[in-house]
Amino acid sequence: MIITPFSTSSLEGQKILARLSDRFQLADSACRETVAEIIAAIRTRGDEALLEYIRKFDAPEMRANQLKVSEEELHQAMETVDDAFLDTLELAIERIYGFHEREKEQSWMLTREDGTITGRLVRPVDSAGLYVPGGKGGSTPLVSSVLMNGIPAAIAGVERRVMVTPPDKNGKIAPALLVAAQEIGITEIYKAGSAWAIAALAHGTASIAPVDVIVGPGNQFVTEAKRQVSGRVRIDMIAGPSEVLIVADASGEAAFIAADMLAQAEHDPQALAMCITTSEELAREIVSELEAQLAGLSRNEIAGKSLRERGVILVADDLDEAILLANSIAAEHLELMIAEPFVWLPRIRHAGAIFLGRHTPESAGDYLAGPNHVLPTMGTARFSSALGVETFIKKSSLIAYSREALVADSEHIRKLAQLEGLTAHANSVAIRTRTAKE
Repeated sequence: MIITPFSTSSLEGQKILARLSDRFQLADSACRETVAEIIAAIRTRGDEALLEYIRKFDAPEMRANQLKVSEEELHQAMETVDDAFLDTLELAIERIYGFHEREKEQSWMLTREDGTITGRLVRPVDSAGLYVPGGKGGSTPLVSSVLMNGIPAAIAGVERRVMVTPPDKNGKIAPALLVAAQEIGITEIYKAGSAWAIAALAHGTASIAPVDVIVGPGNQFVTEAKRQVSGRVRIDMIAGPSEVLIVADASGEAAFIAADMLAQAEHDPQALAMCITTSEELAREIVSELEAQLAGLSRNEIAGKSLRERGVILVADDLDEAILLANSIAAEHLELMIAEPFVWLPRIRHAGAIFLGRHTPESAGDYLAGPNHVLPTMGTARFSSALGVETFIKKSSLIAYSREALVADSEHIRKLAQLEGLTAHANSVAIRTRTAKE
């Protein structure tokens, strides 16, 4: 049996739930040390180290003048793709733009009667680095990653958007990626991947100027590199293996549930496909469907390993318990494959993205629905949100006092400053109020 279902009240079920509630993990020590060495090399030796890593792991003949994608390469890419791809790309861009446009924030001010003005000034960062994974050496270009990272940055108003992605062994990047980037206004693209690309974006080299924000998915080396440069730059999140949790009642369609679990499992052997159902019969049917559908997948070995080693099917007493457990797990993707999903929606507190109803597969969210597919994993949906326009903006507080307003507030400010033992703070008010009175 590819997955053995367990009752949530059983000893085995309780062990599984405990493991799911505490699944946050960082890279192992070997990865952390390797990444630290890579970052140090890029920081001290710049392009020299960057080219060494690219030649060793990706493109053996890469030269310094080939790091940046040329205008000729961009033009050739546009000539390569077909109209059908461009039509699909245009629709995806329209949907993603339409959704993220609503996330824009406005600066604002409040004025008190005494003339004091306070407010918040919303401004984009100057530059953002967008990491796009290679996708099997360029044979499976991750176009959706270009759009999901680049479009919110554009809406935020980021002036400089830089894309990095690993080249194939010939030093090329898949035309589909280059076209997608151009269609959303990105033309500064570099042929670099993994931790060395992240290090170059954070610290800068002679070829790649540093950025303020780094976003985008990647393997454990990319994730660990982002963690290590966080603080010097902003990052979107610390991402773990992709995950889905499907909550299903007796009305759930076993074939649909199995298909969505497999869609998650084919990402990676570490991907986490989970289902909590209120029906023992449905649980058994899901297992049968998983086994039947698995054989026809191009990535059946990856999906099979993921399901056998990490897949979960649990049977809850009722939907109240299932929803309670879903909130505790706080999954990246949460599917409510139940009879009345909108009735139960107000009960959902923690999830990266919520998919409502039997005709809403997670893959729709990955590509075309509009919301971002860069989502918090490993239970971090308890306090984190999807990548969005806000990832690329910063907010400055505004404060303006009139003389009269400062005089009115001076005693209170000085009292708090003196309580904290900060006499210079108190004096900076006192010296102004004396001048004001004079």
